[in-house]
Amino acid sequence: MFSRKKHADDAHAGAEESAVPMASGKKGRPTPTRKQAQARNNRPLVPADRKEAKRRASQARNARFRAEQEALITGDEQHLPARDKGRVRRFVRDWVDARWSFGEFVMPIILLSLVLVMVLSAFADRLSIQVASALLIGSTILMYGSFAIVILESTIVWRRIRKHLAERYPGDEIPRGTWYYCFSRMLFLRRWRSPRPQVARGEFPKTKK
Repeated sequence: MFSRKKHADDAHAGAEESAVPMASGKKGRPTPTRKQAQARNNRPLVPADRKEAKRRASQARNARFRAEQEALITGDEQHLPARDKGRVRRFVRDWVDARWSFGEFVMPIILLSLVLVMVLSAFADRLSIQVASALLIGSTILMYGSFAIVILESTIVWRRIRKHLAERYPGDEIPRGTWYYCFSRMLFLRRWRSPRPQVARGEFPKTKK
């Protein structure tokens, strides 16, 4: 009688022991493979706080902007804007900066012509028609004539620069819009040019390899 009860108790205890680990060990999902675990560990760490992410992005933009502004002064090739990068663009800048250009004085001439037109408009009733017309025509010719001269000058200068570029860098492709790059730089006074000139007057770049 006692032996039968003991066997029943042992069987009941064994059933409970086998049931406990099965209930506690159940995951409800497949065990991830080694490849999946590595992929999960290799995912980039993204800041949970969006404000922190924006702050970091803003700091990075500000750092790039400061480096770019500094490069416009020092001529640091690494941080220059894309339109100014490359040794071809550097050659064009140095060539334009090394010479005196009529185009440097076009902006002051145009401003002077506009001021003259405004003065004529203000005092038109005090001037004779002949005088006012002559001054107006003269200022217009001066303004458009100066602009035409600088276009002609920049075209001649560009043809010379392009010839020297072919000798200096025969394998380099000239970026599109380089003529306009040359023209627009010639329109500004030397102190207003950006990037800042890195050569003195008469200090032309080498034209031979």
